Amino acid sequence: MRLTTMTDYALRMLLYLGQHPERLCTTAEIAQAYGISEAHLTKITHQLGLGGWISTVRGKGGGMRLALAPSEIMLGELVRAIETDFYLVECLGTGNACNLTGRCRLTGIFNEALAAFLEQLDRHSLADLLSPLPARAKQGLLEIKLHKKGKHEPV
Repeated sequence: MRLTTMTDYALRMLLYLGQHPERLCTTAEIAQAYGISEAHLTKITHQLGLGGWISTVRGKGGGMRLALAPSEIMLGELVRAIETDFYLVECLGTGNACNLTGRCRLTGIFNEALAAFLEQLDRHSLADLLSPLPARAKQGLLEIKLHKKGKHEPV
């Protein structure tokens, strides 16, 4: 499973706003900070505003800020609102033409895996992402990066 760019950018936007609670932030500055499309962020700003996660102020000197405390912005809720398709495989979606339907146990396993993934996100809020990383977590990130590069020796 892979989350869409829309969800990635929505999370980045909320992180940025959470890191700058003292002022209004603009779409242009967030796009520049992350090196991403301002046009995409404009669409996301609209969606996050409609969802009640951010508040916006129009006009000169306008911008956006979090509409809720970071501890009230739950990651699972956000991902469910932004993502449009959680079908990990064809048989979980509409228009299923898989000839194994009804004889395959993968459907149940994939459904359980998706539920566990979303359940894990439900345990975390934006506040968890804004907290400083403990030293051990930083070590874990380093190990993951090394592993992805194909190096399997301990760090």
